[in-house]
Amino acid sequence: MAIRNIITEKDPFLYKKCRKVDKFDKRLWTLLDDMADTLREANGVGLAAIQVGILRRAVLIDVGDGKGIRELINPVILEKSGEQEATEGCLSIPGKWGITKRPKHVKVRAQDRNGKFFEYEGEDLLATASCHEIDHLEGVVFLSHVVRMLTQEELERMRSPED
Repeated sequence: MAIRNIITEKDPFLYKKCRKVDKFDKRLWTLLDDMADTLREANGVGLAAIQVGILRRAVLIDVGDGKGIRELINPVILEKSGEQEATEGCLSIPGKWGITKRPKHVKVRAQDRNGKFFEYEGEDLLATASCHEIDHLEGVVFLSHVVRMLTQEELERMRSPED
């Protein structure tokens, strides 16, 4: 397992559309394991394969709910409902945070690392993270959903512990 480099918003590769995963083999498993290491090292919530330079429909999400890292291969959002505003950032767009509008609830269908289909439903942060990472597979970054960017002062308040 290894830490991979995360490409940033300046790289045009980040805006490409990813291809479907059709081989569920050791190469995919290595990618997923490396992405997990990279996600942990970056202290992120989610990571898409395109962010580490691989044009495949694979994402990882870890919202800190005790369920660990979710591996989603070829994910599709089946249902969306409600609306929420959330603070959102991206490992490929370091230092920039914004308030986004996303669905409050989503239902997602995906495959696991062995190709088996599964579904899950998520609300709040899991809904936001699911939409964010699946957007990456279409070459879309969170900035297209931003209602308002956070100011430097707001970012500093987020980073410093309150007294």
